[in-house]
Amino acid sequence: MDFSLFYFSGDGSTTFRDKYRLLIEGSKFADRHNFAAVWIPERHFDAFGGLYPNPAVTGAAIAMVTNQIQIRSGSVVMPLQNPLRVAEEWAMVDNLSNGRVGLSFAPGWHPNDFVLFPEKYANKKEIMWRDIQVVQKLWQGEAIALTGGDGKQVKINTFPQPLQSKLPIWITSLSDDSFIDSGKIGANILTSPLYHSLDEILRKITLYRQSLAEHGYDPQSGKVALMIHTFIDRDFDTVRRKVKQPFKNYLKTHFDLVVKSRGDLRFSIDPKTMTAQDLDDLLEFSFETYFNGKVLMGTPEYCTKMINNLQQAGVDEIAALIDFGVEFDWVMESLDFFKEIKKNYASSHTVQQGA
Repeated sequence: MDFSLFYFSGDGSTTFRDKYRLLIEGSKFADRHNFAAVWIPERHFDAFGGLYPNPAVTGAAIAMVTNQIQIRSGSVVMPLQNPLRVAEEWAMVDNLSNGRVGLSFAPGWHPNDFVLFPEKYANKKEIMWRDIQVVQKLWQGEAIALTGGDGKQVKINTFPQPLQSKLPIWITSLSDDSFIDSGKIGANILTSPLYHSLDEILRKITLYRQSLAEHGYDPQSGKVALMIHTFIDRDFDTVRRKVKQPFKNYLKTHFDLVVKSRGDLRFSIDPKTMTAQDLDDLLEFSFETYFNGKVLMGTPEYCTKMINNLQQAGVDEIAALIDFGVEFDWVMESLDFFKEIKKNYASSHTVQQGA
């Protein structure tokens, strides 16, 4: 089991200084304590995730303050990008970080994001799979034929050359099809428990590993990372007290984003008919639902048991989402507990393997 940190702040609309303090200090902490990776998203035009419109820029900043941790997108929304720019920008981050880049790709889902390329919205998934192949070719030094400003065909290579000869690729996956299609190309998986039960995660990972085997890959070679909201403290009452209001505020920002998508994905209620009390009741219900089994929030003992269950379901990495509004000092204290879980988990499993 690997352990990493994931960022997806809901504070994009705030104006205070030091917005990126937790990103930078958390990354330094993870680097010092041998975590596997730091994940940074791509989000546009909304407070939810709005601190992170360009993961390559964020990744370059992390590269300058760390030495060994992998720097991963979580995710590059491929249909909103030109694959040449993705190859250029991330090859630069690969050089700045001395070869520590990994990319998770996603097709995108929110129609407002596609003001950048409205014509791509209908076929966003097909475009993602196509352009991933383009990025891979450019990363490996191949030229691709394109039309220049004069209308003539020209072969294009991107620079700088990356340090890694092969780009580590992940696919942000929720549906059965995305798990299966990821296996077809030998990509790793980034997923979340918010919309899956433990049994569903196990079933989808099984489909993924079957797909890897059917397409000529070692079924155990693919890695499954689980993005999960994380906060750890000595007792449940303290955890609940520290996380409840920030997490409800976070959920409120997410709800606002979903409403803007014309009700896509999550909610079957009409926001126009909701009172302030209705909204608070919804957020209270959502908090209780997530807090009881959908998030990694609790004591070290509870969280260790949950990690064990996730490993049994086939998860290879816990990607702890830590920036959902809890006070900075409390988050850093939580990371100390998380670090000890990682350390104890590694030690106990080493002993078991030796036995």
